[in-house]
Amino acid sequence: MNGALARLIAGQICVHGSMAGMRLAAPLLALREGYSAAAVGLLVALFALTQVFLALPAGRYADRHGLKRPVGYSVAVACVGAGLAVVFPTFPVLCISALLTGGAAGAATIAVQRHAGRAVHDATELKQVFSWLSIGPAVSNFIGPFAAGLAIDHAGSAPGSLEGYRAAFALLALLPLLSWFCVRGTQELPAVVAASANGGPPQRAWDLLNDPPFRRLLIVNWLISSCWDVHAFAVPLLGHERGLSAAVIGTIFGAFAIAATVIRVLMPFVAKRLRERGVMAGAMLVTAVLFAVYPLLQSAFAMGLCSVLLGLVLGTGQPMVMSLLHQITPSHRQGEALGLRLMAINASSVLMPLMFGSAGAVIGVSGLFWVVGAAGLGGARLAWRIGGEKKPHGEGPV
Repeated sequence: MNGALARLIAGQICVHGSMAGMRLAAPLLALREGYSAAAVGLLVALFALTQVFLALPAGRYADRHGLKRPVGYSVAVACVGAGLAVVFPTFPVLCISALLTGGAAGAATIAVQRHAGRAVHDATELKQVFSWLSIGPAVSNFIGPFAAGLAIDHAGSAPGSLEGYRAAFALLALLPLLSWFCVRGTQELPAVVAASANGGPPQRAWDLLNDPPFRRLLIVNWLISSCWDVHAFAVPLLGHERGLSAAVIGTIFGAFAIAATVIRVLMPFVAKRLRERGVMAGAMLVTAVLFAVYPLLQSAFAMGLCSVLLGLVLGTGQPMVMSLLHQITPSHRQGEALGLRLMAINASSVLMPLMFGSAGAVIGVSGLFWVVGAAGLGGARLAWRIGGEKKPHGEGPV
């Protein structure tokens, strides 16, 4: 990993870390002020809601303007979003902060991913770059909440005081500024002119869905994301049924997250031997098997081992999806393609927990695992049918 890529990853971490910290601090403050669980659930959903509607415009904007301008605006919006909570730490303002910081994190991620994908020279480099980039969200999901939690407990007159929350929001408002210092020296890549700009027919983002490889890739990506969400949703319920303590359930979650991070750290070193279709199809098949077994496990150790295996196989998904997306999508539309992908994932994050809850009440937690595992079998077949690799053309240094 070279220094330029490291700065890109650091820039992504800082903006995303601000949103992750707000996602911890804002609900905690709402609960402290006496708001209901339903209100807090709405607040949490708002972090993903903006990205559903903003992803496509943000992708088009990145296609036109490259890296620095979208990241610059994202930094400004994230700073304003967290800063509003410092001045007005009320529930309505926290909702606005959630919308702003969530949208900023999504837009910055699209710009960084697009730039990184265009800067490589072959398919092996694509897999390496996106394996490194995929580590960023895992790091930011630790740094942001950890920093916010420390500020809430130690910056005020007493743990959990309003002053502590204001300090946390102030810290999260300053964190995105580091992103700009990370990316401002990055060399912009030459713009790619669309055919419609030279008198060709206008192109719509939804036209991308008419391309069978891209459509299949989007469905496989959604299935991988759904498997991830099912694990996050169902493990606490399953652990409760087994009489496991909160600490043990948290450890099972931690084992999953660590395994997903470890596999992404290792993937760049074996990227040359990996084939995107094979990795994704294999991940879906193994996930289906693990989902079939998971509800039958009784001990915490067995559940933890199964979570580690799931983290290893599902952790391979995003880097392979991102690599293949940049190979099958025209250079001048990669921002739009990334926007469609982010929109689908965030729409799923908003809607799927509601569907899981309804389905779980009807078929039980075990049935939920088995139904999604069966869908994974179909995802394996789709992944294999996406098509052969198309070698990207490098356009400059990262």
